[in-house]
Amino acid sequence: MSKKAVIISGGTIDDKFVLQMLNEIQAEYVIGVDRGLEFLYHNQVMPTHIVGDFDSVKAELVEYYEKNTQVPIRKFRPEKDASDTEIALRLAIELGAEKVWIFGGTGSRLDHVMANIQILKIAHDLGIKAYLQDANNRICLAEKEITLYKENCFGDYFSLFPFGGIVEDISIEGAKYPLSHYRLCPNSSMCVSNEMQEEEVKITFPEGTIILMETRDKKEEIERN
Repeated sequence: MSKKAVIISGGTIDDKFVLQMLNEIQAEYVIGVDRGLEFLYHNQVMPTHIVGDFDSVKAELVEYYEKNTQVPIRKFRPEKDASDTEIALRLAIELGAEKVWIFGGTGSRLDHVMANIQILKIAHDLGIKAYLQDANNRICLAEKEITLYKENCFGDYFSLFPFGGIVEDISIEGAKYPLSHYRLCPNSSMCVSNEMQEEEVKITFPEGTIILMETRDKKEEIERN
């Protein structure tokens, strides 16, 4: 059975949604990252590991975990060559996780969001499935062929973006806006906001990597709950 890891980072967190996901995933590892400790502490979720430079969380909260738990803590200086979330992702890989979910990796800091999408490639290159997820978006990387199923797609919309260069010969079947052998370039918005039409949507391309975003509007998320 594959090991799973959840990373709780310091961005925007919908407590109800993340608690529900933690219950569904049942991960072997829960890694608290910097300000993500606030969510864990207030919701009485015990992390298995803690990492960060702790420049955006109260010192007394870190001290609490140091004095009152046996959770291993890895401290880093703010002047480092990787983000706290990247460090946490590498730790999850080191622990042997084969699936990783990052929560608190989105929010108002778009530079952090972009960085967190980029680091998905670290896991992807090792054959590890990693998701950057919040209450309205699920983001991952994919190669060659993807099948989306209407019954478990995360929302009504999906978008595709090329990762690292042009993706040639991409086709989409079963969607509201099908494509046949399209050349998807980094400066194109052609594959934004497509919709499931049939029970299955098949996306194929012979080589390259794409960013797959499954999304839903806030109104839709409220209605589903």
